[in-house]
Amino acid sequence: MRITVNGKSLDVVAATLDALLRELDYEGAAVATALNQAFVRRGERGKISLKEGDAVEILTPRQGG
Repeated sequence: MRITVNGKSLDVVAATLDALLRELDYEGAAVATALNQAFVRRGERGKISLKEGDAVEILTPRQGG
């Protein structure tokens, strides 16, 4: 299915947000996620189904000043 991840159109096979993170090699990483501009908590990612046209944001924390 085709979705948008961080502004880029991608073809993915993942059916859930959690599976998408594994597919994109984010498994185990400390990231924040949003689906269609709504924040998704870590514990909810496995319950969130993806569908054609969804927009996902994956944010990694940064340090510095």
